[in-house]
Amino acid sequence: MDAAFTEEQHAIRRTLRELLHKRSGPDEVKAAVRTPPGYDEQLWHQLAARLGLPGLALPTAYGGVGCGPTELALVCEETGRVVLPSPLIATAALAAPLILALGSERQRSTLLPALAAGELTATLVVPDGRLATALALTGPNDGDWAGGGRAGGIQARQPAPDGGGPATGRWRLYGEAGQVLNGHTAQLLVVAAHTGGFARSRTRLFLVRADGGGPAGPPGLLRVRQTAMDETRPQARIELRDVPAELLGEEDGDAAAVAAALAATGAQAAAALAAEAVGVADTALARTVGHVREREQFGRPIGSFQAVQHRLADLYVTLQAARSAAYYAAWSAGREPSGGGADPAAYGTPEPGVGGLALAQALETLRAVAAEAVQLHGGIGFTWEHAAHLYFKRAACDELLLGPVHRLRARAAEEAGLFPQDTGAGSGGGPAVALRTREGAGA
Repeated sequence: MDAAFTEEQHAIRRTLRELLHKRSGPDEVKAAVRTPPGYDEQLWHQLAARLGLPGLALPTAYGGVGCGPTELALVCEETGRVVLPSPLIATAALAAPLILALGSERQRSTLLPALAAGELTATLVVPDGRLATALALTGPNDGDWAGGGRAGGIQARQPAPDGGGPATGRWRLYGEAGQVLNGHTAQLLVVAAHTGGFARSRTRLFLVRADGGGPAGPPGLLRVRQTAMDETRPQARIELRDVPAELLGEEDGDAAAVAAALAATGAQAAAALAAEAVGVADTALARTVGHVREREQFGRPIGSFQAVQHRLADLYVTLQAARSAAYYAAWSAGREPSGGGADPAAYGTPEPGVGGLALAQALETLRAVAAEAVQLHGGIGFTWEHAAHLYFKRAACDELLLGPVHRLRARAAEEAGLFPQDTGAGSGGGPAVALRTREGAGA
């Protein structure tokens, strides 16, 4: 692994930082989140046209820039510095990788260039707010998390033709999902739905063009923006009532491929989200250091007190560790496939648990930095209007959406095989083994 960034990567970061410094200060962010889309559409189109952010990690064959998860993580770190509200994570880190990995050639060539150009925004719809589970970050995604059995979650069915007989290739979706990132504005929905009923249960992904069928979308689709403490991460509730959908990929696709693609997307998204959290924490810490240098108590800056210096030094060390973990996770997610090949949708196998572990460390760091920022800013830090609460709200809501941290770490340990279930007689096992033993005895 070469830890040094290339000149191109430095240029991407430098150009984006300069642009966001001019266009996305705290006042501009607060104004943007109160608009109907929840972000500055003009700035988003400028980022897409000038820097190609939505297609940064997409192959050039589909209109992308041809970079990878490392460049996307660097971009997310810069957008995190200003707590930028945008559909970048939903489009570039969640929806586009799934279309690239599972979509047919027709779907790729039709959708990916529009996503890369910023002409189309997309998001991943997972029922019951189980985004972290679907991405295999807090638990295995091989169960009925999309809605098992005959009810619950989101169900997909193929209606039979009017004259009876076998089902057609058309699909209809029924169900609802909450906490969908940018779900109220995304023009393309990648929906995880349960198929096969009870007997042949499986989870598949479907495409719903939310911009079709008029201004309100196709019949049966209802999208409502949810009230969230962190307005910079807009979320929505999606209701599907017999909504027409297109299967992502081929009808005879491998059932295991969906889970594998979601897990690979989860590794890349975790690296991007970890880098974003590091960027937020970096700005929060920098603002706090600037404040303690100016704020005087007992005739001297409060930053001159040793207790304050120790607290800030501890945060700095923690932040640097989280940054290193995020960079390593991005590098691991962007490794070349072990078998090579010319398929642009091929992806390598990230090191087990690295993405979730980096995300856990970044979220924990952001929570600690944001809490100290509020406290060290004193009375003004406790007012909702102060910029410190942009970071505090992001820390609280991201952990609710993607965590909790202890489950991210537990899943990472499980993936890495730190606590094998069968350790043999006299091995002693570990805490996870002991827990499973107690659960089994209680059953």
